[in-house]
Amino acid sequence: MTSTETTAIRAAAARNNADWCAALCRSHGIPGTFGETAWWSSRRTPPYYPDAITLHHDAVPTDFLDEIDTASPGCSVKDSFGTLDLSSSGFVELFRAQWIHRPAGLPAPATPALRTERVSTADRLREWQAAWHGGDGAPDVFRPALLDDPSVLVLAVHDDEDLSGGVILNRSTGLIGLSNLFAVNSSDVAAIWSSAIAAVATHFPGLPLVGYEHGDDLVHAHASGFAALGTLRVWLHD
Repeated sequence: MTSTETTAIRAAAARNNADWCAALCRSHGIPGTFGETAWWSSRRTPPYYPDAITLHHDAVPTDFLDEIDTASPGCSVKDSFGTLDLSSSGFVELFRAQWIHRPAGLPAPATPALRTERVSTADRLREWQAAWHGGDGAPDVFRPALLDDPSVLVLAVHDDEDLSGGVILNRSTGLIGLSNLFAVNSSDVAAIWSSAIAAVATHFPGLPLVGYEHGDDLVHAHASGFAALGTLRVWLHD
């Protein structure tokens, strides 16, 4: 890809991620706002989800900081292009990650895919969330209202009847976002990635995949045919 193409896909990935965060917030009854350069929520978002996401590399803090709740604990900002310095506004850098992209039409990964099943009931979602969290005591993140959103697909991955992992796919203009991928057993990670990619080919044929990862998850993404698009940073209000 040319640098212009990479920049355009990166911006589309940021918008897709903002669409997903907006959908999750709606399932909690929390409204969000899309501005020209950023998305934000004026109310505290659910655990692990940002209060603002930049959508354009020219975004500046004044585009969204006055619109979000920095007074209560947990406020965070996803700096999609790694261009902001929010330290003077009381934020610390929480982590860095890479936007990733897998074009449509690439050969399937070598690791065989497992069976995927749409999560469609509150009970199944509760089981899925507990497995995603790694056991009991999961935070209140994924609510049943999310299952009624036509842009969102929550998938459970099964090996025979056992729940082996899961992933969430969300559709926006021209591409599919991949997030919250997990494996119950670390030895099944490659199979979960393969299963997610196969599910996209089934449910959303002909569309590319985007997302973001870091650490070992980024290694698995590369092994599954994803390429890195550029750095993002997540800032947490201290």
